[in-house]
Amino acid sequence: MAERPSGRGETYGGQTREQRAADRRERLVAAAVQLFAAREYDDVTVADVCSLARVSKRYFYDHFADREALVLVLHREVNGWLLTQIAASAPRRADSLDGALRPMLATLVRLLAEHPQRARIIYINAPRMELRRRGVLREEADLFGRLLAPLAPALRADVVRYKRTILALIAGISEVLIDWVWHDMQDPADPLVDHLTGLCVSILRS
Repeated sequence: MAERPSGRGETYGGQTREQRAADRRERLVAAAVQLFAAREYDDVTVADVCSLARVSKRYFYDHFADREALVLVLHREVNGWLLTQIAASAPRRADSLDGALRPMLATLVRLLAEHPQRARIIYINAPRMELRRRGVLREEADLFGRLLAPLAPALRADVVRYKRTILALIAGISEVLIDWVWHDMQDPADPLVDHLTGLCVSILRS
């Protein structure tokens, strides 16, 4: 439901009604990232999120129907942030698969290393998020498929095969990253980027 336009008496602390609502939502999402990255889904309550965010529970329900809705929004927003950054890192013109893939994979690994809480939200979550995770795999596969298409004309000639190859590729990358994040990203990032790039190039050339 849309909030009423701010009017006389609705500005408080230098913020309008809409600004205060946006601030509360931002704090709730930030608290959710911190809590769901550290605990299992069932160990986090709405009260926990509100307490950490310093937001009243009644305001929580202005933005989210329940805890599950919060997690779905959180997962979608964090993945959207990651995919946007990967797309922005893609070279406009690459003369090889390695040249196209390496910058994107380097950005992916770097962002996960720099934002470990978001990494855990994306790759390590409650089982009930499995359907959402499958959707994310397809979103990532679509992104990589579009960006790599000009460099794989032979494979792209068979559309079904190309889509399945890219999906399998992204699923494999995700499993490697899940293992890396699960072990607290102890292995150096640069060799991981080399390994993932080599894996992708080998599969796409096969």
